Amino acid sequence: MKTYFEPSKEIPIKNEVDVLVVGGGPAGFAAAVNSARLGVKTMMIEQSGAVGGVATAGLMSHWTGDTEGPLYEELLDRSKDRSGDFKYYREKVRRWETIINTEKLKTVMLEMLDEACVILQLYTFACEPIMEGNKIKGVITESKSGREAFLSRVVIDASGDGDIAAKAGVPCFKGRESDGKMQPSTLMFKVGGVDMDKAVFPGEFEDTFQVPAGNLQVLGREHLPYPAGHVLLYPTTLPGIVTVNMTNCLDIDGTLTEDLTRSTLACRRQLEPIVEFLKIYVPGFENCYVINSASIIGIRETRHFKGETVITGKDILKARVFRDWIVTKAHFNFDVHNMAGAGLDETGAQKNFPQIKKYTIPYGCFLPEKVDNLFLAGRNISGTHLAHSNFRAMPICINMGQGVGAAAALCVKENTLPRDLEVKKIQDILINQGVKV
Repeated sequence: MKTYFEPSKEIPIKNEVDVLVVGGGPAGFAAAVNSARLGVKTMMIEQSGAVGGVATAGLMSHWTGDTEGPLYEELLDRSKDRSGDFKYYREKVRRWETIINTEKLKTVMLEMLDEACVILQLYTFACEPIMEGNKIKGVITESKSGREAFLSRVVIDASGDGDIAAKAGVPCFKGRESDGKMQPSTLMFKVGGVDMDKAVFPGEFEDTFQVPAGNLQVLGREHLPYPAGHVLLYPTTLPGIVTVNMTNCLDIDGTLTEDLTRSTLACRRQLEPIVEFLKIYVPGFENCYVINSASIIGIRETRHFKGETVITGKDILKARVFRDWIVTKAHFNFDVHNMAGAGLDETGAQKNFPQIKKYTIPYGCFLPEKVDNLFLAGRNISGTHLAHSNFRAMPICINMGQGVGAAAALCVKENTLPRDLEVKKIQDILINQGVKV
């Protein structure tokens, strides 16, 4: 490969803050809100033009699982869609307030950040860590404003892929431990013109319906273009509009721009045949049509970083309560998408997930090896491939952000490195905020 030597140049220091959050998805959002609410100067950098990540720009259908948490419940209450007649889907959805109105959620998240006095900069990509030995001191960004530096006493990497943690030298691996394969990517989209009284809504891979032509999931395997083939449909809060989670692209590394581009093209090519399938085979969808699609591709899995503690699938199945918890009441299934085609991987379990108890996540999962003053938050924390398929759920990431935001604020106030912080002090703050053990 040919190389180009970029001339050195002075970079302006745009801001100096106490806590800098990289990434505005559910984990980063919650971390920034909680850190700022605890009285420290907090800034969040987000590469897109919206806060919320997959929950908003990714056009996610709903908040999954049975996770509990005060910040999560606050966000649900403020963002739930109170308009319209909910009769047609209240019978189909256990908690209708978990259905996401993405446009409302975008605004509510911005309002909550603003109310907490978080300094927000959108359209900005954090591209390099600023290091002093093994301590991170801030990040360098690229944007239309040029190359800028932001200094911070504590950095929280909530970028999903852990771009800053990786460049800072935190050890990591990608995908499944056995072969490095990562879960497939998806482009979410919405269709209108659905007869909601006739429609069926398979919400998990293990859900199916008998329709006039046969078993719906079997029909999907037979008639949808590979690697698409499963049928996942979710009601929205808007009459006649349904969210579709059916595009599928294999062998994608979400840390590579060329793979993101390839995935976007592949998934978009599946939109038309998926809609034709819905019209022919799914009751209530006879007159459906695409109304919009996500502005970002949905990446489920990339880097798993090594932290002081590694949470495993066995920990989740045992509903383990760690003594050094900073996340509680987490619950989801093993949502492992098939890495060789459509549907659920043989290691996954959705409808038949056996664990009904809620679990905790220990502080050590958020403390990366080798680098100080850095927290991990979101799907990039220290865990196994199987555990990740559970804790990557957005409500759990909200709880992660609340815990890490409290820890970061406490580090600033006590002038302490994250790995030297007394965990009980974090727990006391969280309990005072309404977190239950």
